[in-house]
Amino acid sequence: MDATLLAFTLLAAGLVALPGADFAVVVRGALASRKAGLACAFGIAAGLLLHTVLAVAGVAAVLAALPTLFRTLQLIGAAYVLHLGVQALRSLRRPRTAPGSDTGAPAAVPQLSAAAALRQGFLTNALNPKASITFLSILPQFVPDQGSALPRTLLLAAIVVVLALLWFPMVALLVDRLGRFLRRPRTARIVEAATGVALTALGLGLLIAPLAG
Repeated sequence: MDATLLAFTLLAAGLVALPGADFAVVVRGALASRKAGLACAFGIAAGLLLHTVLAVAGVAAVLAALPTLFRTLQLIGAAYVLHLGVQALRSLRRPRTAPGSDTGAPAAVPQLSAAAALRQGFLTNALNPKASITFLSILPQFVPDQGSALPRTLLLAAIVVVLALLWFPMVALLVDRLGRFLRRPRTARIVEAATGVALTALGLGLLIAPLAG
């Protein structure tokens, strides 16, 4: 691996692992089940694949040139992240014991099907147009001036997707590994509240940013 490729890989790894809405959504999905957590992780990787493809295709340049369209997509993405946050906080109102239970068993962590988790992961990432702009601004810096740029750009895009496929499933599996502790009623509520607050705050921040601009 040449020095330029290594530098890009390290930079991309930092961007992928940076805590944000993607991370919070994966944690919340993994609390429901290992399958949901992994499906959410793969959905995020699919969203990143979409962004890298758009950046390669130059669509991100169009978004950058059309501020109104870019801000509209920002608002849609922010609204979706905010929706997930509010949904997580509303789930805290569920009863502490399972309905109809005579044993006082704790209520289960909110269920999430693999299909719904995959959709949440994909939409959380795909509806963030900043990702396309980020890739558009970063990728060209690691593409040599000589020769065809397409093969190199596709390689860089593949590295980003592979990193996502390594990082987010690892997060999901770690949360699932700690599941016995994290799914205790009190702990589950704390984690659910934390992810709900994080997603709500991120959604509000993303919503305010384009309006303030």
